[in-house]
Amino acid sequence: MNPPEAPLAPPPRGRRQRPGRAGSAASAGLLLCLWLAACGGGGGSDAPADPVPPPTGCSVAEQQAWLGAYMDEWYFWTRLSPRPAAAAYATVDAYFQALLYTGSDPAFPRDRWSGSQSTESFNLFFGDGAALGYGVSVSGVEALASPGTPLWVRHVEALSPAAAQGVQRGDEVLALNGRSAAAIVAANDFSALTAAQAGQTLTLQLRRAGVERTVVVSAAVFNLTPVLGVAVRTTAGGRTLGLLQVKDMIAQALAPLEVAFAQFKAAGVQELVLDLRYNGGGLVSTGATLASHIAGSRGSGLAYATLRYNDQRAATNNQSYAFSTPAAALGLPRVFVLTGARTCSASEQVINGLRGAGIDVVTVGDTTCGKPVGFLPTSQCGRTYSVVNFESVNARGEGRYFDGISASCSVAEDFTAPQADNADPLLAAASAYADSGTCPRAAPLRAPQGRRTGVADGGERPGMVVR
Repeated sequence: MNPPEAPLAPPPRGRRQRPGRAGSAASAGLLLCLWLAACGGGGGSDAPADPVPPPTGCSVAEQQAWLGAYMDEWYFWTRLSPRPAAAAYATVDAYFQALLYTGSDPAFPRDRWSGSQSTESFNLFFGDGAALGYGVSVSGVEALASPGTPLWVRHVEALSPAAAQGVQRGDEVLALNGRSAAAIVAANDFSALTAAQAGQTLTLQLRRAGVERTVVVSAAVFNLTPVLGVAVRTTAGGRTLGLLQVKDMIAQALAPLEVAFAQFKAAGVQELVLDLRYNGGGLVSTGATLASHIAGSRGSGLAYATLRYNDQRAATNNQSYAFSTPAAALGLPRVFVLTGARTCSASEQVINGLRGAGIDVVTVGDTTCGKPVGFLPTSQCGRTYSVVNFESVNARGEGRYFDGISASCSVAEDFTAPQADNADPLLAAASAYADSGTCPRAAPLRAPQGRRTGVADGGERPGMVVR
């Protein structure tokens, strides 16, 4: 079902011709077609066809010609972005960066999301549900906002090399590869946390409970754990509360989500706390499945999300993903979502989609990253380009939360407290809110965080990918 036309102005109309661009609109790239053919979520079958032929070869000039033609046809801000001549740029990446929208329209901030990566890396995450690296993330965004505060380990992937070496959330980071935490934060350079290849090492100098130690971690490919922290608890007021952490919106989350919600339904859960504070996004269809388990029949007949492309793709601007009604759906009128600067893209879409269905979504924590746009990834010459192709709106036509979704109940995070622990201030606040109906914490966050990117400290990638 398609929602009514939303009161949102599309990008300016009128097809433009870009000087210095070669290539014409004619046929589809293979990977893009494969991804679109897999579109799901109950209503994603109206996927647009790609009229751009692949490059004739992989020379810089040939890739630039293809990239220019692709951006002309598929870039969401194609009418507003620069029009440089490809010959002025020596590399494909330099030309790509020059093509990105710079923020000239007050309705839209500059494009800070479009990018590319190796196709191998893309397929590893979205296909295999795995990652190459160390598996450790730090509190870089918070340290940048409040200089002089400690740099903490905030998350460790359960099956990662870092976890195998005993690195834990709440460890204070003193140095990475011999460079002090203070110097890393001052330079806003967390690149040491990203490995280029398996076997590369990261030396962490850590402190826990006053004891310092040095840990050497070797990068490897490891499976992600997208769903964790599943539990049923009783609040102080006697309400049955389900707890669920969802880290990545990938296909590998679907089976454990089904198990978790079956457990919640069997336990007669009255309230749900959904922890998305470190969820950088992923697949639209996975987010739709998660939201459908919460909404149940309350979402019946409604669009979870409608994707809007540029005016050249106007015929497909009602491509939608409908709410479904899974057997284990809870049908809750209210849900508590733990949020922060890294709650991004497809995880924000869950919040927006549920609100469009009339669900009372109480966000606890901090403002989200602000990315109501997404990608149709396409691959050429060993690189996968995730270019902003569309914006997303809910069943009420609401979207464009570029400044992020603000917290209903503003609570500062404590990185020394485990996420699923009663000492976690975000979880504690949500539990108290479930009992009282009001936010128990009126205190402001420790420091303003400004424009959010979700990836400032080498953490989760922000993504909203059609499938």
